[in-house]
Amino acid sequence: MQIMSLNGWGGTLYSDLLPYLSQALPDVLCLQEVVHTPESDKDWLTYRDGDHVLPQRANLFRDVCEALPEHVAVFCPAAQGVLWDDDKSVPSQWGLATFVHRSLPIIGQVQGFVHKGYSADGYGEHPRSRSAHGVRVYDYASDRAVSITQMHRLRDLKGKMDTPDRLAQAERLLKISQAVSEPDDLQVICGDFNVEPDSETIRLLEADGLVELVKHYDVETTRNSYYKKPGKFADYMLIDQVEQISNFQVLQKPEVSDHCPLVLTLKSGVTGAEQQCAHSEIEAT
Repeated sequence: MQIMSLNGWGGTLYSDLLPYLSQALPDVLCLQEVVHTPESDKDWLTYRDGDHVLPQRANLFRDVCEALPEHVAVFCPAAQGVLWDDDKSVPSQWGLATFVHRSLPIIGQVQGFVHKGYSADGYGEHPRSRSAHGVRVYDYASDRAVSITQMHRLRDLKGKMDTPDRLAQAERLLKISQAVSEPDDLQVICGDFNVEPDSETIRLLEADGLVELVKHYDVETTRNSYYKKPGKFADYMLIDQVEQISNFQVLQKPEVSDHCPLVLTLKSGVTGAEQQCAHSEIEAT
């Protein structure tokens, strides 16, 4: 079973991101910075926040659903604000999404907020609303339940230092993970945490018995050449049973965002995508 966590950067590198996801086919994809604009069929709109202007793939959620047609998709909005089509404002939702291969039944899920609540009338002032989503799936290849919880943590314009809001976020994230998990589950927590490796967030999660894998494997950075600011880290993945790891990678190539994909492969037989291929081969014969 393979779990990927990635900040999609609003689909800025859409032409690289979608083919990559179609080829990689993770069993569970935890994707942050996902745009969903149900009132528009435009491919691209513009995000404006003062001097901060970015192209946004207007329906990135739809696009990833099309790239992963064998996955069950859940979109978790944090806010509805506006994107721009030239001088026309377009209502658009922003948040995170989880994609689970259909071979892994979803037997539980929890959605909630780790900072503020749903912002229905604009993205709001910084630091903005942030959500989290946890799913509990059954992995038949290993005959066990696995709980996976992701979040996109608040972006503080002052930097990635510890703050009371960030500590409160970590506590809420842990509660959401605990709410979706059962005692014998293999537990995974991941996402774009927007903190440094020695932060209170990581220490709090480690105190609950989780092992943070970016530090555990001495990864040098979770960012790539598209990220021009100081700071090498933002993305993390934690697990409570390191002995169940088959492989863990932070992929510098291909560059499909300004964040690197974090890819965790668990021990146990074949992945859902491999099962699908095997089933297709059997049907063909």
